[in-house]
Amino acid sequence: MDGLSAAASVTAIIGISAKIISLCSQYSAAVKDAKKDIDRLQRTVTDVKDVLEEVKRLLDRQDKTRLSTTHKLSDSLKECSRQLQRLEIQLEPGRAHKAISRIGMWALRWPFTSKKVEKTIASLEEYKHTFSLALQVDQTDLVLSVDQKLSLVDAKSDNLQQKIDIAKLPIAKGASFDSYMEEHNARCFDNTRVELLSQIAGWVGNRNGKPIFWLNGMAGTGKSTIARTIAQSFADKAQLGASFFFKKGESNRGDASRFFTTVARDLMARVPELISGITKAIDADPAISERALKDQFEKLILQPLSGTTCSKVLELVVVIDALDECERDEDVRAILQLLSRTKDLKLVSLRVFVTSRPELPIRLGFKQMSDGTYQDLILHEVPKKIIKHDIAVFFECELARIREERSLPLEWPGERSIQTLVGMAIPLFIFAATVCRFIGETIGNPRRRLNDILKYEIEDVSRLNITYLPILDPLFAIQGEKEKEKLSREFQEIVGSIVILESPLSIASLAHLLKIPKEDIRCRLDSLHSVLSIHADEDVPVRLFHLSFREFLVDSEKKGKSPFWVDERKTHERLASKCLELLSSPEGLRQNMCKLPNPGTLKSEIGEQKIAICLSPELQYACRYWVHHLEQSDYHIHDGDLIHIFLQRYFLYWLEAMSLIGEAYKCIHIINKLQALTKILSQNFFMMQSDLHCGSDPY
Repeated sequence: MDGLSAAASVTAIIGISAKIISLCSQYSAAVKDAKKDIDRLQRTVTDVKDVLEEVKRLLDRQDKTRLSTTHKLSDSLKECSRQLQRLEIQLEPGRAHKAISRIGMWALRWPFTSKKVEKTIASLEEYKHTFSLALQVDQTDLVLSVDQKLSLVDAKSDNLQQKIDIAKLPIAKGASFDSYMEEHNARCFDNTRVELLSQIAGWVGNRNGKPIFWLNGMAGTGKSTIARTIAQSFADKAQLGASFFFKKGESNRGDASRFFTTVARDLMARVPELISGITKAIDADPAISERALKDQFEKLILQPLSGTTCSKVLELVVVIDALDECERDEDVRAILQLLSRTKDLKLVSLRVFVTSRPELPIRLGFKQMSDGTYQDLILHEVPKKIIKHDIAVFFECELARIREERSLPLEWPGERSIQTLVGMAIPLFIFAATVCRFIGETIGNPRRRLNDILKYEIEDVSRLNITYLPILDPLFAIQGEKEKEKLSREFQEIVGSIVILESPLSIASLAHLLKIPKEDIRCRLDSLHSVLSIHADEDVPVRLFHLSFREFLVDSEKKGKSPFWVDERKTHERLASKCLELLSSPEGLRQNMCKLPNPGTLKSEIGEQKIAICLSPELQYACRYWVHHLEQSDYHIHDGDLIHIFLQRYFLYWLEAMSLIGEAYKCIHIINKLQALTKILSQNFFMMQSDLHCGSDPY
């Protein structure tokens, strides 16, 4: 592509981008339920436009013939132009994107799902990266001598190789405090937690302070909110080294398998001096992410930090939230013991901030540390006066927002109501957050909902009951025992499954797995938006806002007394059955699931998109967790039963699927679980298992 052609293409794309940005502004003003997606798409297109305007300025120079890299962008420019043209056509407010409003006028309707927006943004980001890189190379080319160019090429080559190495480290998606999944979770309000946040800041700044700070407290006392606030605070000061927010039921966020690799990736992103040491560790052992936690810690964290050659001491903070939600007690203790070794670092002042409930494995882990390694603070023992003030500020701010959004009178809700709510909440911030979500839901009347909650003030029940009963009781306020029984069954099947799932699934995936119509699931969840994160897009997973909701539902004391008590064992049994049913269905496990051209195809040669198409989210879930649900249901395998028959028919296909989704390394552990559930099983299966120990990943 010559200079004129390149300039023309760039100019055309800039023009299309400007139109799309303008269209997004129209949608943003008219469509409320997709505002976040609209804004993200608009920002991405704006970024692409900004980069190309820089490219155009470069192409307008007289010495444009020297811009060899930019001239090679022909294919990328054409592809980007085609994608933006399609996007513009789809965004044009024609009949396809309009809906009749209540007053008979035409109103804009956003034409994309969140999943589609995510895919489009990812594609545009790739183009932006390509254009930016070409721009950097040609800008440098214009000012550097030949020797300098060669040095730069070598440096860029090394940098590219390091990026490739870094990409080999698998991470727990959504675990970092600034991830998309954590983006809208609460931070501390201004003028709240003032003394505590100041104490933590002082601990970090004290060169002679203890390397670990353990903030512990019972469920719902606001530990995660504090952790996010701390992480944000030190990120703003460029002192945050890494963050990991454990979350039970969120795949790799619920265990330690990706903990140190995620921390290592964070450290590399924020401390470039560590890249060399970590990439050397990856080069020396490409499978380091599958090694024992001790090996991962030493090679990816401790050794690179010890080998840093910074001229001054690095001051870094690592934030770890909800350590109690890590699956295996042994891993929890291992993490604590390994992190305690950072106290001996010479050139790095590393502070580790940990939050958790005071569970026994964590208490034992801290107890085994040497003196002077950590300090702790028990959150629910903070003076009641301070907690009362902070919860009151939260209620005042949130209820004022609801009052404004719903055009309620200035005197609502009134000082007396706020003080009553504060008294009901202490010491649980989760009560305050849940109540405000419940009152603010657009499907309800805020006044009536507030009054319904205040009725529970005189109830002699636990704090968790006060938190969730006002939301659940109205669901069963219907006449007729048959209707209540039917509703209870639906609640068990749908909500019970959601809270027991090991990893969240979308409404679409739940419908397919549970064999329940999507409409039925959505109807059952419509009244639960204050306790469950339910997206308008049916492909976005349904998540619990807080683990305490699960604990409330499975509380054994509610057995036989509450229509919404969830029987864990029976729910696991039902989920195991549904998983096996899906796996053995025509659209489940089968040979060569991705229709690969030959058996020797490497997994790295198979696109993630192809795997996602061939193995749906619910099928991947069933592959990962059917044995877990079987184990938790207390089922015992017998010769000739359904599990035995399933293994005889589908075992190798299951191994293939696990390899495709990158979980082959877990198979031996899962098979050991199966063996523990076995009464008398044919020796053939376990001969196959012993062969697996000696075999290799087929991909």
